Amino acid sequence: MFTLLVIFAFIWLFVKSVGLAFHLTWGLAKIAATLLFVVALPLLVVFAVIGSLLPLLLPLALVAVAFGILKNA
Repeated sequence: MFTLLVIFAFIWLFVKSVGLAFHLTWGLAKIAATLLFVVALPLLVVFAVIGSLLPLLLPLALVAVAFGILKNA
């Protein structure tokens, strides 16, 4: 009878520890997702704006180079 009680106690502790591990993992995943949302989303917006403006700077640079060449000639 004592053996059954010990086996039941170990199974109960195992189930509780697995539940605790899932709970801690879920909490850490929520913290990581929050940090990524707070940090990565604004950076994504900033880099998207910068990335969309860079192709517009190329013609401006070419016009400036042409103007410089014509002014020196």
